[in-house]
Amino acid sequence: MFRLYHVPLCPFGRKVRLALAERGFTFEAVEVEPWRGDERLLALNPAGEAPVLEHDGLVVCDSNAIAEYLEEAFPEVTLYGTTVAERAETRRLVFWFDIKFRREVTDLLWGEKFLKRMRRAGHPVSEHLRAGVRHLREHLAYVSLLYEHRRWLAGERLSMADLAAAAHLSVLDYFGDVPWDDYPAAREWYARIKSRPSFRPLLADRVSSIRPAPHYDDLDF
Repeated sequence: MFRLYHVPLCPFGRKVRLALAERGFTFEAVEVEPWRGDERLLALNPAGEAPVLEHDGLVVCDSNAIAEYLEEAFPEVTLYGTTVAERAETRRLVFWFDIKFRREVTDLLWGEKFLKRMRRAGHPVSEHLRAGVRHLREHLAYVSLLYEHRRWLAGERLSMADLAAAAHLSVLDYFGDVPWDDYPAAREWYARIKSRPSFRPLLADRVSSIRPAPHYDDLDF
């Protein structure tokens, strides 16, 4: 039995939800609010951060630790690749999106529009929003470059690199921040991810008082 403690509009929880679904696992999804000092979450993770996965009495914290745990515990389905080179490239891109993209884009857009609102920490800073939009275009150009030379971002098969990238971009797309029309290759790649059964629950997510962009759950966006 899998139980995932997550924030619906968080890229890291979304990455784990996709990883579980791509492996065909059903799981109980428990929504938490880390910004409120959620006691259930603190009891599982002293850092008070989500996502956290419970499985057969084991508690695994951090999205990358969870993804690696699933890869090692259930090796019959790999999301990292079968060769050393594939696994190295997949991990490089996972960290690209979880560290570089997060710092340059996610924190400046999602952090300002969603996280700051949940924390009641004031209004978005316009300079941060402008910087996030500028960096987003740079990253979309890189996604386009990767996809123009590969079947998926890390190579010939779907991997955690695609799931990490799509998780981050999906929360930005909720707010309508992604200029897809200017990057047709990135748009084609995202449309393929968006059409997968694993992605459907993400498209159904809604946050109270924050309406998604009109195209958010449209597969023909």
